[in-house]
Amino acid sequence: MMIPTSDRTALLALVERFPRQRLIMLGDLVADESLYGEITRVSREAPVLILKEREKQVVPGGGANAANNLAALGARVTPVGVVGDDETGDALLHYFRESHISTRHIVRVQNYLTPTKMRILGGLSHWQRQQIVRIDREPAHPLAAEVRTGLTRTAAALLGSSTGVLIADYGYSTTNAKEVDSLRRRARRHALPITIDSRYDLLTYKNLTAATPNEPEVEAAFGQSIGNDLERLHTLGRKFLRRQRLQALLITRGRDGMALFEPRRPPHHLPIFGSDQAVDVTGAGDTVIAAFTLAFAAGGSFLEAAVIANYAGGIVVMKRGTATVSLGEITEAIRNA
Repeated sequence: MMIPTSDRTALLALVERFPRQRLIMLGDLVADESLYGEITRVSREAPVLILKEREKQVVPGGGANAANNLAALGARVTPVGVVGDDETGDALLHYFRESHISTRHIVRVQNYLTPTKMRILGGLSHWQRQQIVRIDREPAHPLAAEVRTGLTRTAAALLGSSTGVLIADYGYSTTNAKEVDSLRRRARRHALPITIDSRYDLLTYKNLTAATPNEPEVEAAFGQSIGNDLERLHTLGRKFLRRQRLQALLITRGRDGMALFEPRRPPHHLPIFGSDQAVDVTGAGDTVIAAFTLAFAAGGSFLEAAVIANYAGGIVVMKRGTATVSLGEITEAIRNA
């Protein structure tokens, strides 16, 4: 993706401001657990492979991954959410502390299961590991309303010392449109941007700064397929922008790049950055919204934020597993553009 020298200079100046930003991440904290094994033989009990366990890893997923990406990009991030009083919750908190991410406003809830996506990967010795199956462990019941209200109050108390808010709704009831609207009204006096990434309830969130859904999420929201129909993409993008009263909408389209929508402006298409042969798209949406939110909070335009998010997304899909993009990697990508 080629950009003029003047634009490159502006983008480099923008990312230099990343370390001065303080972001709130309110949302669902998920653990991404990977179990790696070496294939030894086929079981006698059933036609399945036997894996000899070699390694187990727990990293932040969902909203926790968005927070982790904000930190990797240089921002000071405060996650506001919950984990269970369980081993996976311990692992997430330990990871954040080791990464110097505040855990002060993460609440531990008894009898609550930390949402976990466990991926089992196997391969022959010295071969590339392949995902065999994913096992999801989810809470049996939604969080109590008073827990959500308490989290909103906590986030509201942090607004005065923050430069932006990222909402990550993965459907685990940490927050919802009602709570976010309450937070939005309190944030108006601080003129803070609020971005939303919602897996299942996109159309319930209104009057926020921006949303960053992927194309399948937009298709599911409106019950229409987009495919290669750019006219339909533009129609649904404008409808989404108008209906949800957003200032900007960034739709990620996989190997087709991204499309940015703003009121009273034509859609802006960004071609994919890097290779269209992704290694692993796990958690890429978290990286995109983290980079987009941070760039806009640092004073960039929506287009500049989209360009930086496009770089971040193109870099992270070339990494295996749930990964992050560093400030250095973004800087290098801009310099070489």
